[in-house]
Amino acid sequence: MGSGSNMSHNSEQPLERVTIPALQQWKDKGRRVVMTTAYDAVAARIADPIVDIILVGDSVGNVCLGFDNTLPVSVAMMNHHLEAVARTRPHALLVADMPFLSFHVGSEDTIRNAGGFLQRGADAVKLEGGAKRIEMVRALVDCEIPVMGHLGLTPQSVNVMGGFKVQGRTTDTALRLLDDAHRLQEAGCFALVLEGIPAELAARATEFLTIPTIGIGAGPDCSGQVLVFHDVLGLTEGHRPKFVRTYANGFQLFQEALSRWAADIRKGAFPGSEECYRLPDQLRHAVANWAPSNSTTR
Repeated sequence: MGSGSNMSHNSEQPLERVTIPALQQWKDKGRRVVMTTAYDAVAARIADPIVDIILVGDSVGNVCLGFDNTLPVSVAMMNHHLEAVARTRPHALLVADMPFLSFHVGSEDTIRNAGGFLQRGADAVKLEGGAKRIEMVRALVDCEIPVMGHLGLTPQSVNVMGGFKVQGRTTDTALRLLDDAHRLQEAGCFALVLEGIPAELAARATEFLTIPTIGIGAGPDCSGQVLVFHDVLGLTEGHRPKFVRTYANGFQLFQEALSRWAADIRKGAFPGSEECYRLPDQLRHAVANWAPSNSTTR
């Protein structure tokens, strides 16, 4: 995945690879970071010339695989989707989510799971949680595995939280989040996702942290923002969180295109002559005069 091997899909000039030191420089200069998800090669190729970070998120569970939440997503599932994205050799920093139970059962298994993601092309991993995860963060960082933290509304804690609810709205939880953010930075996280928390709390965290913060439902004052690819493009049906802004009605657009195609098939307008292959002239006569033999083959 060297910097000279990837070409922009919109230009013949290679895009410079996004690195962790570059993210820190952007934070220091006030340049905002753009991050989205990709779960397959098509989405990665669409997003890569535009964004700075691509996250192969365990959100694949509820976005693509039909689960109600992220808890059923396994390391094997994550490997499958990560490999698809990594094959595109993105210029964006490629981060893989550590799914539920992949970093909860001891340092050795955590290192093995995270290291497997890097061997499959990830540049870094992301894991959820605060003080309870410090030991695992340190173990990964000690093995030269870059770690992005994730605080606030952490989807793997949906059962404990009683649903997908805004966090940090009490004194105890707000101050605990700030303390956890500081501890994750001290443990070696290179960046921190802040999800589903009051904007003022995210602004305060961003102010005192030296590492970049990436907000999702955390207000405008973070170092950058992340939204799910399918949410930005309006590819999902049903309720959307308050923090989602859609920039296209992709679901309707794709259905309308498929409907036009189906209608063309039903009225005999597809395929047309331009979508057909033709026999060479010398074969047309032979094919036109072919008839089945009267003999029966046994």
